[in-house]
Amino acid sequence: MSRARQPPLVTGISPNEGAPWTKVTIRGENLGTGHNDLIGLSICGHNCLLTAEWMSASKIVCRVGPAKDDKGEIIVTTKSGGRGTSTVSFKLLKPERIGILDQSAVWVDELNYYDMRTDRNKGISPLSLRPANPLGIEIDKGKVPLKDLENMFPGMSGDFTSENFSATWYLMENHSSTSFEQLRVTVGNLKKQASKKNEGSLAYVKGGLSTFFEAQDALAAIHQKLESDGTEKVEGSMTQRLENVLNRASETADTLFQEVLGRKDKADSTRNALNVLQRFKFLFNLPLNIERNIQKGDYDVVINDYEKAKSLFGNTEVPVFKKVYSEVETRIEALRKLLLDKLLETPSTLHDQKRYIRYLSDLHAPGDPAWKCIVAQHKWILQLMQNCKEDFITEQKVGGVGLEMDRSSALNRISLSAPVKRGGSFQTPKDDSWHYKSPQQVRFVEKLSDVVISQLPNFWKLWISYVNGSLFSETGEKSGQVEKLKKNARQRQNDFKGMIEEVTRRLVQLVRGALLPSSLTELQLRQCGGWDTKTPLGGAWLTQVIHTVRLSHEALSALEIPNDLLQVIQDLLQDLRVHCLLTTLQHTEEDVKRLAEKEDWVVDNEGIASLPAQFEQCMVQMLQSLKEPMECKPGEINIFNLDVIQDKACERCVSIMKVFIKCLEQLSTKTDGDIDTSHLSVDLASPDLFGSIQEDFSSKPEQRLLIILSNCQYLERHTFLSLAEHLEKNGFTTAEKIVRVSIEALRQLDEYLFETYVEKKSDPIVGSLEPGIYAGYFDWKDCLPPTGARSYLKEALVSIISVHAEVFTVSKELVPRVLSKIIEAVAEEMSRLMQCVSSFSKNGALQARLEICALLDAIEPYLTSESRTSFKQALEALPQLQSGTDKKLLEELLNKFKSSMKLQLNCFKPASFQPVKR
Repeated sequence: MSRARQPPLVTGISPNEGAPWTKVTIRGENLGTGHNDLIGLSICGHNCLLTAEWMSASKIVCRVGPAKDDKGEIIVTTKSGGRGTSTVSFKLLKPERIGILDQSAVWVDELNYYDMRTDRNKGISPLSLRPANPLGIEIDKGKVPLKDLENMFPGMSGDFTSENFSATWYLMENHSSTSFEQLRVTVGNLKKQASKKNEGSLAYVKGGLSTFFEAQDALAAIHQKLESDGTEKVEGSMTQRLENVLNRASETADTLFQEVLGRKDKADSTRNALNVLQRFKFLFNLPLNIERNIQKGDYDVVINDYEKAKSLFGNTEVPVFKKVYSEVETRIEALRKLLLDKLLETPSTLHDQKRYIRYLSDLHAPGDPAWKCIVAQHKWILQLMQNCKEDFITEQKVGGVGLEMDRSSALNRISLSAPVKRGGSFQTPKDDSWHYKSPQQVRFVEKLSDVVISQLPNFWKLWISYVNGSLFSETGEKSGQVEKLKKNARQRQNDFKGMIEEVTRRLVQLVRGALLPSSLTELQLRQCGGWDTKTPLGGAWLTQVIHTVRLSHEALSALEIPNDLLQVIQDLLQDLRVHCLLTTLQHTEEDVKRLAEKEDWVVDNEGIASLPAQFEQCMVQMLQSLKEPMECKPGEINIFNLDVIQDKACERCVSIMKVFIKCLEQLSTKTDGDIDTSHLSVDLASPDLFGSIQEDFSSKPEQRLLIILSNCQYLERHTFLSLAEHLEKNGFTTAEKIVRVSIEALRQLDEYLFETYVEKKSDPIVGSLEPGIYAGYFDWKDCLPPTGARSYLKEALVSIISVHAEVFTVSKELVPRVLSKIIEAVAEEMSRLMQCVSSFSKNGALQARLEICALLDAIEPYLTSESRTSFKQALEALPQLQSGTDKKLLEELLNKFKSSMKLQLNCFKPASFQPVKR
């Protein structure tokens, strides 16, 4: 779609050059159909539509604006023709600016007047005004930092109005990228300016020569008139006569109008007084308004009125104003004292503190109110902490002592306790009874931490606001007073650091006084101690305390308080963790001592009683309770890496193991009267013969020895190794050493108990052999031919079988170990008896060989190298069989023995080692 008209075309402009705001006439073709059709007009890139007057389709009048470009086209845009073009251009000239102190022979047009006051910096006297650009070329600010220039030209300045002006500084700052040729041009400009100044006022006189002539003619005429009329006469000159006439006229007028003028003067003075009262009613009403606004708490209004009065009447010399203003100052001084008292009141919120400090700063209060507030808050926090301790000590003395729960239930209680919010107050469960069940030291640490966490953040924020100056001005404006107060704050950094150190140190000392009194000096104990430490806290409560202190440390760290100020809390945490570790190990040792009371002598099908499992469970619970306090939080160290703690923990763990081993030993040595059999039960699957055996068996000392022996083996092979893994997982670096020492002690107990049991069982059997052999006056030299093994041998085998049954009932793994030892004793006794016989008859030798071979065949599975050697020595002491008939008879009698004792001998066969079903 084509337009209805052709685009505008500018073909001429008059004038074609000029300064900004020059009125120009634009001529051309298709310049619009009317004023509303003209929608755009730009000259040298500047929009001139606001000043445009549409005259006709070929003429527009407007004023040139202050464009950036020195030369450019004239573009006309209309609704009907769109954006146009131009065949001519306009050159924009820079106007000559005349300063307020520059000489000029003609009247300066106010339209083009340039006020250089807009270019000057504050603090520069108008007499020192100079052109903004003395070189006359375009200023190009360089990228050289101001600090670098100050370092390169110490004591100099880039301001050309300064006495210490440095030309090099000025050029580097304003013309760093200007070419050398341009700088040479500026030298010529400066020389021309200097030559103009040397010509003095002559140039300005030439410019206004006609004005000077007219003034000269007028002065000459006045001089001539005075000369002609000023001849020496009695009356004097014309001016003298004129003065006399005027004086007489004045005296006559005063006489005529003195009364009227007196009344007029009085009325005028009254009117002036009323006008003064009306005009300055703000000042006269100010004392009363200050009192009213102070009572209402409108301190902002009071301060604003005071600042206004101070600026208007602070330096007045009018007595009335001085009197009223002094009354205002009295009221303001009372307000300063009131605000300072409110500022130092405790407790108060951070918002109120900042408000009062800002008021005092605006009132120019003497001293440093902000620092006074910080000092008062510091003392208040320390007093709160001390009062917290005194309250709990008093409560403890009057009998309000919390009861410590059992450690096992305490662990569950801790897991149910409400978490502590970071930076907030310490919350307790909704059940109020928890408050009374927890020990006083625990509640004290929670309350003390709550006090510190609720007070210290505001204290720290108050200091930060004091340092950065926001405490004195909400808008952040910079004034001499604010900068002075900020400087004071920076100088007091070490004092404030000492305050924070004192608060954290007092927190740590109070906690140590309640939980670690031995870590304090006698002087510190007098201030922070006084607790009843007869009943030390258990590991569960210490874990709760560690949790509380850690949350306090996290909350303080979140305030970005330097770590060196919080190091004392880290040291406290380390000592508390060590104390918790050693206390938990000590209490576990006490718990293990009481395990012997819980032994019920019920064994499983492996011959293991409940005691090893109870011991392992006790140790695992201990390690679980230590998991949280031993865990390394940010900034904490692994206390197991400390050699001293590592050794103590190892020593305590070994002590726990040895205490348990001691329990086993005590159980093994208790007599029947020491055992409470009322709670004994049998863990058998069916109420068979073994059930009745078990009931009887659990009360016998020998059977208890067997159970302990079985437990010792299980502890060595399973429990202690499992505990080693648990210890390693929980950070005990000496787990291998703990288990090694414990196993050595356990083996000593096992060896002692084993020898005791074997001795009890083997002595009767061994002791019955010699009487049995020589029963009925038996003589190896004179005896009848053998008809079979004698009764003593069968009785010995039956005794061994009863031991086998007794051991097998508890643990089949103990059978070979026990029987082998008993058979060694029997073999040794048989060897001794045979070697003591001086001589054997033929029948005696056959009888002896029969009985030894029968015994050997029966107990073959349990022979050891020692027992084989003993039997070999016994056989070697016998005469050898000479005839085949004797050998045959020996074989027949052995077969007869095996056949008659088949049922009894089956227990010695390996195939018969089947566990009893439970």
